[in-house]
Amino acid sequence: MSGHSKWSTIKRKKAKVDAQRGKIFTRLSREIIVAARLGGGDPDANPRLKAAIQRAKEANIPNENIQRAIQKGTGELGAANYEELIYEGYGPGGVAVMLEIMTDNRNRTAGEIRHLFSRHGGNLGEAGCVSWMFSKKGVIVVEKDGLDEDELMLNALEAGAEDVKAEEDEFEIITAPEDFEQVRRALVEKGVPIAEAQVTMVPQSTVKLAGKEAEQMMRLMEALEDHDDVQEVYANFELEDY
Repeated sequence: MSGHSKWSTIKRKKAKVDAQRGKIFTRLSREIIVAARLGGGDPDANPRLKAAIQRAKEANIPNENIQRAIQKGTGELGAANYEELIYEGYGPGGVAVMLEIMTDNRNRTAGEIRHLFSRHGGNLGEAGCVSWMFSKKGVIVVEKDGLDEDELMLNALEAGAEDVKAEEDEFEIITAPEDFEQVRRALVEKGVPIAEAQVTMVPQSTVKLAGKEAEQMMRLMEALEDHDDVQEVYANFELEDY
């Protein structure tokens, strides 16, 4: 990966800025609301809620905010009528883009997202047009910081991980979605400092961009990330020397 950078890596660095602006609070609160609405307010009986609470705590969201979001989801503080949608499309250079949306007005959101794609050299596609290019995986990110790669790999694989990838300044541990929590817990018990851990969509292959297409793609991604109804953005591109 030397000389290239995947969107997932850029996104992690950008997330620190998002956290400062409070955007991540809104997104994680919505995820908690929907998880509680669909599966109940008990995290021990609701794996999706448990994962959302874990991410919220890692983002330093106060416990009272988390509890309030759960109560909104279960209807104790009034109903929150968010609808979950998946949008798919193409960016500059044929890059595949998938969006996880939570909205209370799908018509408004569809029009706004379509406008963002067309404004930045892409187009919103039909359902299923790019989802086949992504696989649902658990991804655990560990900063290198002097960690022994062989030991980390051994611990991760013994716990049930599928793969360990070394990037420039971090390791990515890949798991099947159903094995994600046991691998994460095993690494924590071994004292491994985890920078980020979540079940996400991983591209099966990537498209390399440079020059104008790279600039357009970054502007598109940033515009989509900044939209209030967008929970997650997945894309399969790499940038030359970003």
